[in-house]
Amino acid sequence: MICKLIGIPLQDGASQLGCEMGPSALRVAGLAGTIEGLGHDVRDLGNVSVGAAMVMPHANQAIRNLGPVAAWTELLAEVAYRESDEGMPIFMGGDHALSAGTVAGVSRRAAEEGKPLFVLWLDAHTDLHSLQSTQSGNLHGVPVAYFTGRPGFEGYFPPLAAPVDGANVCMIGIRSVDPAERAALEGTQITVHDMRTIDEHGVAALLRDFLERVSAAGGRLHVSLDVDFLEPTVAPAVGTTVPGGATFREAHLVMEMLHDSGLVTSLDLVELNPFLDERGRTALLLVDLTASLLGRKVLDRPTRSY
Repeated sequence: MICKLIGIPLQDGASQLGCEMGPSALRVAGLAGTIEGLGHDVRDLGNVSVGAAMVMPHANQAIRNLGPVAAWTELLAEVAYRESDEGMPIFMGGDHALSAGTVAGVSRRAAEEGKPLFVLWLDAHTDLHSLQSTQSGNLHGVPVAYFTGRPGFEGYFPPLAAPVDGANVCMIGIRSVDPAERAALEGTQITVHDMRTIDEHGVAALLRDFLERVSAAGGRLHVSLDVDFLEPTVAPAVGTTVPGGATFREAHLVMEMLHDSGLVTSLDLVELNPFLDERGRTALLLVDLTASLLGRKVLDRPTRSY
């Protein structure tokens, strides 16, 4: 497989600085060499960057950096569309606002191929706020609302070429949802598996059902992995920690099942903040999880010392 590494040093959507260093941390942690060691062709396309952004006033005074995030979304939608023509683009973030652009771009590619796009959202949060409903003003909380075509983004974010059907979105690991997001969820067909559901049924059964739907539809599958999907004790390098996340083994099982399915066509690695890490352990874990997605077996896992 051709794997394209695309660095996205975006931190305008988060309240805590540091995510712009995420792509560098993943490179230092050996992402390219690890993927090459699994037999894949790795092409590091470097980092993308935006120029000066427009000032965009909004009635919601809490919103921060609307102009820059809108500019990033427009750029990343084009980059994701272009680089999803062959191989697997791996978008190295950067905060989760980047998924507004990456998912929009790969969804356009899927539509041109006559295929539905499915999205596996591995996260503690649903990120389903609109520009009107966000109280924090942090725009890493809006990408799902945007790429599923919910109203309120017109005139701010770029028009969507192919909105993602909410019925094609599966969220796993959810455990922190604001009241406005709960209300928004009631009007969608998004599948939400919170941590209690995982505790009761196991992550394998939940993921298997979703993958069977993707396969039956002949769809593309985009995976968006937020560091806060994971239990903070194993992945501390994130500014939005929520206790009770996925364990080390649950996360690897998800990735191993995704590899076995052969369905994944693009990947986000987001919210890695190296400033909050402990000797690179979270960056190394993301590299290991990506390796599991790309074919590393349980018995092949390296011994680590920190």
